[in-house]
Amino acid sequence: MDEKQSLSRLQRLCSKAEYCRADVRRKALKDLEGEADAADRVVASLVKEGYVDDVRYASAFAREKASIQGWGPIKIRFQLRAKGISEADIASALEEIEPEKADSRLDKLLAAKARTLEGDPQFRLKLIKFGLSRGYDYSAVEASLGRIQK
Repeated sequence: MDEKQSLSRLQRLCSKAEYCRADVRRKALKDLEGEADAADRVVASLVKEGYVDDVRYASAFAREKASIQGWGPIKIRFQLRAKGISEADIASALEEIEPEKADSRLDKLLAAKARTLEGDPQFRLKLIKFGLSRGYDYSAVEASLGRIQK
């Protein structure tokens, strides 16, 4: 596949879903059989034309993971870093997550998990580990445990 065909294919992809620069570059490298300079030109063109925007991607990613999958800010930050998103863009994306909704989502997740652990001698420990694995900090998990155990 040549550079023009790759650009056209990636434009179609990016018009249907959000992608970050790293994802698009990986796809361009695959299309262009490892030609890094050509892949960089394709990515630069996509960014210039507005098909790829890391800020927009980070915001969409954070909203989706927080609201649909119940991820906490720590896990979202970690995943966005892995995608090569800048700290400033990550911070702005995380600001869009409403703390009240995140707390409510954590309460629901822990309550559902608590029902599966009834009678377990390590009930509290397992709930804390579960909350931490979802990307919430310890203080948020503790506060949520206090709310759901009342």
